[in-house]
Amino acid sequence: MNDRDPGERDQITISPHGAAELDAIDRQIVVELQEDGRMTNVELARRIGISAPPCLRRVRRLEETGIIRGYHAEVDAAKLGWSLTLFALIGLESQKGSVLEAFEAQIAQWPEVRECHMIRGGGDFLVRLVARDAAHQNLLTNQLTDLVHVVRVQTLQTIRTSLDRAGVPV
Repeated sequence: MNDRDPGERDQITISPHGAAELDAIDRQIVVELQEDGRMTNVELARRIGISAPPCLRRVRRLEETGIIRGYHAEVDAAKLGWSLTLFALIGLESQKGSVLEAFEAQIAQWPEVRECHMIRGGGDFLVRLVARDAAHQNLLTNQLTDLVHVVRVQTLQTIRTSLDRAGVPV
C-alpha cells in the first residue's frame, strides 16, 4: 500500500439516469461502511487494500456528493420501550402539491414516525411508525385519522421482522 491511488478520480460522475458511477474501490468502501460505519479509516483502508490518505479522500468525496449521507447506530427499539412497529397506508382527499406538502410537514413533527414514503397505487403515503403499546398505537391511528386532508388510514402491525437490511446492494 502507498499514499498514491492511481485509479482515484477527483470527482464522481453521475449517469444520465441519475446513478453515481463508482469505480470498484469506491463501491467496496460503500459496501464496507454499510456493514460497519464505525470502523476507523485505517481499518477501512486495510480492508480495501489502499493506504489511509487516499481512502479518507475517497470517503470524504462520497460524503460530499451525498452518496454517504450519514452514520447511525442500529438500536433495539423494544429495549428502548418501542415494542410495536406499524405501517399506515394513508389516503388524502387530494394530490395537490400543497396538500401533499402539508401532510408531509405535519407527519415530520411526530417522533414516532420513522419513515414517510409517497407512493403510487393504493394510497398516497406509506408511513412507518413505532409505538410503546397497543393503546399508543390506537392513539397514533386516531391522530392520523384526524389530520387535515386525511380521508383513509389503514394500519398494519408487524408481527415480527425477519429481515431488515441497511443500505442498498452495491
